[in-house]
Formats: sequence, structure tokens, C-alpha cells
Amino acid sequence: MHRRTVLVVASLAALLLPFAATADSTIKVGFPMALSGPAALYGQPVLQGAQMYVAELNAKGGVLGKKIELLPRDTKANADEAVRVSRELILKDNVDFLVGSMTSAESPAVSTIAKENKIVFVAPMAKTIQLTDAAHLHPYVNRIASTTDIEGRAAAVILAKWAEVKKVATVAPDYAYGRDVMSAFIDRLKELRPDIQIVDQQWPKLGQADFTPFITAQMSKQPDAVFSAVFAGDFASMVKQAKPLGYFDAIKSRFLGAGETGSIEIARALGPDYPYGIVANTYDPVIWPENEPAAHKDFIARVKAFTKDEYGSSWPVMGYVAMQALVEGIRKAGSTDEDKVAKAMVDLTFESPFGPQTLRAKDHTANRSEYWGKMVKDPKYPFAIMTDIQYPDPTPLMN
Repeated sequence: MHRRTVLVVASLAALLLPFAATADSTIKVGFPMALSGPAALYGQPVLQGAQMYVAELNAKGGVLGKKIELLPRDTKANADEAVRVSRELILKDNVDFLVGSMTSAESPAVSTIAKENKIVFVAPMAKTIQLTDAAHLHPYVNRIASTTDIEGRAAAVILAKWAEVKKVATVAPDYAYGRDVMSAFIDRLKELRPDIQIVDQQWPKLGQADFTPFITAQMSKQPDAVFSAVFAGDFASMVKQAKPLGYFDAIKSRFLGAGETGSIEIARALGPDYPYGIVANTYDPVIWPENEPAAHKDFIARVKAFTKDEYGSSWPVMGYVAMQALVEGIRKAGSTDEDKVAKAMVDLTFESPFGPQTLRAKDHTANRSEYWGKMVKDPKYPFAIMTDIQYPDPTPLMN
């Protein structure tokens, strides 16, 4: 009987061996992201960028001889939902790493889950400084997005050059991202232009449907210029309600749009309703009227082929680079062990589609700025494109 039992156990082990080998040859990456609602305008292409990177990597054999399996989940741009799906990915799906989450409300919440479970987490979009400041930094969190400090200060530098402007108003969503970017903007603007007065600040909620009360209240203060951090579908809604009221005409298009309102996704969503003449930002202009970097041209050609989109997209680069950072950390560690990968990502430098990126040790944040430029009408395209493209050096804008 003893010999028979041994033979049965041995046979079962032999049968299970291929399944164990298959599991061991895959690295599972959970990807919580806003894939529905207004925020999906950014979230869906970020996921596509991550999927594109995984497809390219796996076609080359993966990393450390293992293929990447991406497990996307919809957070609905809600912090509670982001926590729920992240926990499920860790406890039920047994993912090895987390990459994703969108807003500055979601990412700090997911970071807490990553810390509790000692799992490496890479945030591709959240900008709030509260994600990786001294009070919230831990070994497992990393950010490849820009920050509210960089974005707000860059906007202040641009607006400070508008000599005719004396009165400035702001509008931003009433949560961490909006509050933090406005604080950075105002502090730097006061240093550069102490003669400028902040005459109004409006704080619509994230997902605001009716912007009319905020628009009319701001117009009554008669600002010379506006700095906005309203983004994604909310920006599209605000614009459609503001244009008929003469909002952009009243300020002579002296409007600075943060929150990637210069992205091709927003431009295409608004079409002829886009407020031509404003200055906005994006992680990728996609269409360069002149002096397009060769590396960018190659990357966008691949994006177009992967997404089957004739124009391309601004956001895939963030999902792409987030996955790239994780894989480079795994490669540097020579292991998928969480602690080894976490240590390897400190001061990690890698070559992104837009040049070298470094996750600095101080706050596990990449030296990443954004492109800013004037949004204009071009007869070659049925949407606004960015001109006079500039990329502020992020280093002096970081703490």
C-alpha cells in the first residue's frame, strides 16, 4: 500500500508539473485604471500604452525568461473602487505587482494597499505631492508622472511672462490634485510677479455636470487671465458651457489649461468647440508641426499601428513608461522578489521614448515635465493642435 501511495503521489506531481512551470513563467501585473465615465478619456489610452509595451516585451521573450500578464480593472475614477479592485488583484488574482490608478484621490489610497501588502506599485498619472511626500513615502511606491509642484510652477513661469496681466483667476477640481497644483502655481507666481492679484478661485467637484455657476461667478470678477486644472471629460463639459457665455473671449483667450487639456484626446472630443488660442499642456503633443524628435516619430508610429488610430494618442506613453519602469526594475534586481525590485527602483534610470527618466531616491518620483503650447486651428486636422511646443526642465521645478 505504501508503494502504491508513493506511485500515485509521484504521478500527480508529474501531471501538475507543467501547470506549475506555466505559472512560474508568468509575471502578473494588476492594472487598476479608470476605464469608464468621463475619466476614461485618459484612462483607456493609458491602458493601451501598457498593453502595447507588454506585447512588445513578450514578443522579445519577456523579462528574466518570463512573460508579463496584464490584468486591467476599472476603478471608475473612484478611490474606494480603486482600493477594492486593488485588494482583489492582490488577494484573489495573486498579482506580483501593481501599476495604474488615475486620479490623485485613487493613487494615495492604492499606495496604502501596496504598503500593507509589501507589493511594488507604479503610479503613471497621479500628480499630487501627497503621494510621495515624506509623510506618505514608503519603499514600494513609485511615480512616473509629473507632479503638482512641477505643473503648477511651470504654469506660473509661463503666465508671469504675460506682461499685460494684472488680475488672475483659477478653477480646479476640489480634491488633492486641484488644491496642490493651485498652491504650487500661486506660490511661484507671487515670487515671479508680486504685482499680480488673485481675484477669484473656483472649486467644482470632480465629475461636475453643471459648470455654469462657477463660470458666471468667475466672469463677474473680470480677470485678465485664468489658470485651470479642470481635466478630461470635465474640461470638455466646462468648455461647452463656457464658450456660449463668452468666457474665453472675455479674457482674450489668456487661459492656461493644465491637466493635459492640450492632449489630442481632448482636442478630438471637442472638435470645433475647442477654445482655439489658449495655452495648454500634454504628456505628448502627438502631432508636431516642426522639429519632431526622431524617437517620438518612431514611438507614435507604433502607437498608431497598435491602436489602429490614424492620428495616434497622447496618453499611451504614460502606461508604456510605467510598465517600462517596472520591468527595468525587475531586470536590474535580477528577480521578481518585491523587496529586491523595490530597492532596484531607487535612483533607477532608463531610456524612455522621450529620453532618460530617473526615479530619484528622495521621493521615488521621475524627473518628468510636460509639453506646453498654444492650441490652434489647422486646416489639415479636424481638431486643435499644439504649436510653439516647449518642455520646461523639471529639475528646477521639483523640491
